[in-house]
Amino acid sequence: MFAFAVLIVILFAFYLFYKTKYFRSNREVEKKWLSAKSNIALGLFVFLFGVNHLIFIAETTLTYIVAIVFIAYGAVFSWIGFKKYKHYLPFAIEEAKLYEAQK
Repeated sequence: MFAFAVLIVILFAFYLFYKTKYFRSNREVEKKWLSAKSNIALGLFVFLFGVNHLIFIAETTLTYIVAIVFIAYGAVFSWIGFKKYKHYLPFAIEEAKLYEAQK
C-alpha cells in the first residue's frame, strides 16, 4: 500500500512538472510533446489510484465499479499519451535543433 501511495504522489508531481513546463514553453511542437508527457503521467496516476482503490479500499460493488473505471480510463489515457509522445518526439528534436541554430 505504501509503494502505491508513493508512486501515486510521484506521478502527480510529474504531471504538475510537465504541465508547468508546457505553460512556460514558447515552442509549438515542444508544447504538444510536453502535453503528451503530462498525459502519460496523469493516466498512470489515475490507473494506480484505481488499482490502489481496488486492492486496498474496495468493499462494495459501487467501489469496485469506480475502481475499474479509473483503471480503464487511466490505461487508455496513458496509452494515448504514449502514442502522442512517440509521434511528436522527432518533431520536437527537429524544432530544438532549429531553435539552437537560430541562436
